[in-house]
Amino acid sequence: MQPRWQPPPAPRRGAPRPAARLLALLLLLGLEAAAAPVDVGVQRRLLQQAARAALHFFNFRAGSPSALQVLSAVQEGRVWVNPEKGCKVELVFSTERYNPQDGEERLGKCSARVFFKNQKPRPAINVTCIRLTEKKTRQQEDYLLYKQMKQLKNPLDAVSIPDSHGNIDPSLRPMWDLAFLGSSYVMWEKTTQSSHYNLAQLSAVKQWKTNDGAIDFDYTVLLHEFSTQEIIPCHIHLVWSPGKPLRVKYNCQELQLPEGSGAEEGSAGAPTQLSSF
Repeated sequence: MQPRWQPPPAPRRGAPRPAARLLALLLLLGLEAAAAPVDVGVQRRLLQQAARAALHFFNFRAGSPSALQVLSAVQEGRVWVNPEKGCKVELVFSTERYNPQDGEERLGKCSARVFFKNQKPRPAINVTCIRLTEKKTRQQEDYLLYKQMKQLKNPLDAVSIPDSHGNIDPSLRPMWDLAFLGSSYVMWEKTTQSSHYNLAQLSAVKQWKTNDGAIDFDYTVLLHEFSTQEIIPCHIHLVWSPGKPLRVKYNCQELQLPEGSGAEEGSAGAPTQLSSF
């Protein structure tokens, strides 16, 4: 007597069907194939680049001259490169306070996710930092700087900070710190996965009187682009009040392009969101 035919057992509730399992496997293999292997040297450079970009973004969003941070060291991180989309970086790094006081703990710690979109500027960034200056102390220092700025007479239209010997007059330090803050926005917007910038000099400062009490001034900075070693002048308009979002507008002249064709304009607005990878 032949065995009676039995239908195959129905899949358990919630269990993936064979076709769904196969599709998920193919998608996974496709993603792994899209992410190209990363050379150790390239990975190290991208981690450094991502840390710098994240700090530019953090400094701008903090909107506080007393909260300015600079990179100390990258501690750990991972890099994914997709030839069609760009590269995504997850990392942890330590920071130092830009203008530390004597005897204080200098190191902070940040974690960030950064997405560079194939040589396009303005990377998408999500960054969180801890162990920084306490909020109350930061507010007090910002207000002191605000008072110093309000007491300044209108600076000359032609001024160089630092001077030719690399020194910054103490009376002009608030102006430099605010210029650094506003330039952080410009440097974040212009950063790509292969180009990064540093503030080299502040010049041509003009402070404006305002009815709302904000610090309002125009200035020109020279940005040093490391990969090309070019010095790029940028005209920046900055409006700042303690505890309020920073407002920045700028125009940069790219030296490698013909005159009149290299201007790049930007203004501070909502940050980009991290793209899917």
